[in-house]
Amino acid sequence: MTDWLGMTPNPRDPRPELRARVLARAVRPPLGAGRRRWVWRAAAAVVVLVLGGGAAYWARDTIAALSAERNRLAAELAAVRDTLGFVRGPATRVVWVPVTTNGRLGAVTIFADSATRRWLVRCEGMAPNQPDETYQFWFVTAGGLKRAAVMTMDEDDATVMAMTFEVPADMGPVTGAAMSIEPRSGSVEPRGPMVFHLRL
Repeated sequence: MTDWLGMTPNPRDPRPELRARVLARAVRPPLGAGRRRWVWRAAAAVVVLVLGGGAAYWARDTIAALSAERNRLAAELAAVRDTLGFVRGPATRVVWVPVTTNGRLGAVTIFADSATRRWLVRCEGMAPNQPDETYQFWFVTAGGLKRAAVMTMDEDDATVMAMTFEVPADMGPVTGAAMSIEPRSGSVEPRGPMVFHLRL
């Protein structure tokens, strides 16, 4: 409204140095912006290092656990394959013996491999031993009964017990097997009640 009276001053261009200062301030980042940017980058690097370290620790533990589990399964598989090969071998003879111990009916199964001279004896349903006694397995030979193994069955044990052992090379031919109840440490010759005595 006042322009027509000539009261408004005419617009003028600012001095070149003032214009340059204003433009430079508009383009330049505010004070402290570079420092803040460095702090954010450092914090991001720390977060990345912590996450990477945690992931590496988790991966190492997981790999160790999986390796241990794999080794355990491989050992179990090897044992099962060995047992199956032993049980199904052409030189293996299988004998099943029903037994009664302390009024309880059970059974002893003998897998005798004549080629490797290895035996697998499996007992099931037998009465647990008293605290001062054990079951003792014997080889029947031309020279009499020879000690084979002690097989102790306690109250907490399962009703099935299995053991493998080898016939010593210097024992000669084994013609049978026997089991007796002996003192907990075992005997050099059978003195206790006989559980079974058979010829193979």
